[in-house]
Amino acid sequence: MPIRASIFLFCLVRITMAQLLAQEEKEKTTALKDLLSRIDLDELMKKDEPPLNFPETLDGFELAFNEHGQLRHIHTGEPFVFNYKEDLHRWNQKRYEALGEIITKYVYELLENDCNLKKEILPVDSTVDEPKSFIYMSEDALTNPEKIMVLIQGSGVVRAGQWARRLIINEDLNSGTQIPFINRAKEEGYGVIVLNPNENSLEVEKVPDSAKKPSPDASDEPAEKRERKEERENKKKKDFYEKYRNPQKEREMEHIPIRMIQREAEVKNRIRAVAMTDSVHNVWHQEANKSIRDWLREHCCNWVSSPEPLDTLVDPMLNDCPRVSAGTEKHELTSWKSFHSIFKFFRDALKNHEDESSSSPVTTRSSHRIKNEDL
Repeated sequence: MPIRASIFLFCLVRITMAQLLAQEEKEKTTALKDLLSRIDLDELMKKDEPPLNFPETLDGFELAFNEHGQLRHIHTGEPFVFNYKEDLHRWNQKRYEALGEIITKYVYELLENDCNLKKEILPVDSTVDEPKSFIYMSEDALTNPEKIMVLIQGSGVVRAGQWARRLIINEDLNSGTQIPFINRAKEEGYGVIVLNPNENSLEVEKVPDSAKKPSPDASDEPAEKRERKEERENKKKKDFYEKYRNPQKEREMEHIPIRMIQREAEVKNRIRAVAMTDSVHNVWHQEANKSIRDWLREHCCNWVSSPEPLDTLVDPMLNDCPRVSAGTEKHELTSWKSFHSIFKFFRDALKNHEDESSSSPVTTRSSHRIKNEDL
């Protein structure tokens, strides 16, 4: 056989073998994917998992806050341990979130009992069956003739009175709650309102598809076959990452919004200063108009996480409002670390407003008469 023909035949054989190997590899991959699709990841994660029954009180967790506001074990004095059971991250996370719900109720009690704030239901004109939220207010919040401080937490699981759940559990109440701000504000003569923006919808369990009436086309199927089909459809697996990121949401939930009101002009006319702490707002994404952007630049300051010393001016990524260092690189500590600077910022803003008001001409009858005569 000629050499050229032999080479051609050899190459043809190698190509054919490569194609066969590729096809075999593809079939193996398909078979593996099919096998993995049959594995119920939820059940696999729960196989060796203890029951998800957790205490509903701090006493049940054998935890209590000491005289320094630190959460400690009542017998050992040790801090809270997240990895209570090794290699069971999902179970530990659920335990942590169960404790977080208790912390939320505990902070509400502190707002009412220690800070003497009143719980007010919103909307004020809500009906009996309407979804509701609530805020907390000092006795003089609506009657204080001089000044009011409004406290708003960041987004996420935190509720009224909290800055960061992690700080409350792992550090102390002072750094993780708004209570030091509330007490200081009352000492300086402020009325206080604590908002609760994350409590803006009522969460209810979604009605499963299996509870709905069968479609007309499916009514002719045998009941057993229809049940198996519905069971397969209802066992759609949730994304593995989402399970770990937010494992508490095992049931499919839906949110019924609570009525909200926007009063841009009234808010801008009455607010003298806004202090933000590592805020992630974006006025361009929120389609704020020019008047809002100008107002923010004039009345706001954002204390951001930074390695620079406290109150050092930081170059803004977006020219929305001045940004200064909070004196810490930890996001959750920015409110606590900038505590004294924020109150100074408010004092300066109020003084500037008083100076402007005192320098404005006082309107009298004579001044009106002169203007009318001039006209």
